[in-house]
Amino acid sequence: MVDDNTAVPPATLLVMGCGSVGAFLAARLQAAGAVVHCVGRGRMLNALRTHGLRATDIEAAPVELPVDSLHLHERLPSGLLPDLTLLTVKCSGTADAARALGQRLPPGSPVLSLQNGIDQAAQAREWAPRLDWLTGMVPFNVAELAPGHLHRGTTGRLAAEDAPVLQRLAPLFAHAGLPLQRHADMRPVQWGKLLLNLNNPVNALSGLPLRAELMNRGYRRILAALQREALAALAAAGIAPARMTPLPPQRLPAMLEAPDWLFRLLARRMLRIDPQARSSMADDLAQGRRTEIDELCGAVVRLGREHGVATPLNERMLSLVGHWPPPGEWPGADALHQALHASAP
Repeated sequence: MVDDNTAVPPATLLVMGCGSVGAFLAARLQAAGAVVHCVGRGRMLNALRTHGLRATDIEAAPVELPVDSLHLHERLPSGLLPDLTLLTVKCSGTADAARALGQRLPPGSPVLSLQNGIDQAAQAREWAPRLDWLTGMVPFNVAELAPGHLHRGTTGRLAAEDAPVLQRLAPLFAHAGLPLQRHADMRPVQWGKLLLNLNNPVNALSGLPLRAELMNRGYRRILAALQREALAALAAAGIAPARMTPLPPQRLPAMLEAPDWLFRLLARRMLRIDPQARSSMADDLAQGRRTEIDELCGAVVRLGREHGVATPLNERMLSLVGHWPPPGEWPGADALHQALHASAP
């Protein structure tokens, strides 16, 4: 929250991609005083039109917005002039969303990409070059607990590349409980987050909530192996990933492999997770949606190939997600380890 003497600027915001993350951000920002328009798809929009929007949080008081206070759209409305657009579509929807924004928004309109992966803002710029594309990062997990109810189950601060519009709107984000960390170079931050997000496929294939999965040393060892491959590729590329936890990125695999009693001590902050929190990839698999595995493990594989570093486990994970385990079965960490190593390229 901001100091009472800090003015919160009036703002009209557009959330392009009203899924779990987009709806959560919209709720917090509207409650802080912004006018927020949301563009989304049928299932989420129907839930919000029926139940309103409720956002709960591991750290903050809940926000409840009635149906008649929401500005919901299935398509981007013409004539809308937002001070800032937040792009929160899945990576597979970047091209369509960017084209729509490029057709409706005035040239130079700022758009902050808050998507997974490394190159989403750059890809969006190719589809809508007249817009001002900014790179951002959402570090926390948001789950849909019930229709219209979004819950942040982990901690972390939004990050974005520094820009005048974000300097001006920083008090609004802070007042919404979403303080912005602004960076001159977002690349190290993105890779730092991606190292942690390599847990998404592990969590999705475990069938467990995030905290329960992380408390299983077998699953942690799988994550550590994926991270070691990524760190080797990053070192070859000359990229130093940003520190996203109290430990430097290079020490994360060893912490993950530690016995459970030591891991609990070393990862106290990492384990500040609601028991009900789960990865967005687990939600995607459960609902039969396309996952973002190519933007995570796929990014590691591409970086490794570019710099001559083998990444067989990340490559194998690309094929496992969506095909293992059989529907309704969760064989456990040992079986996942064997599946990951059995046919690694």
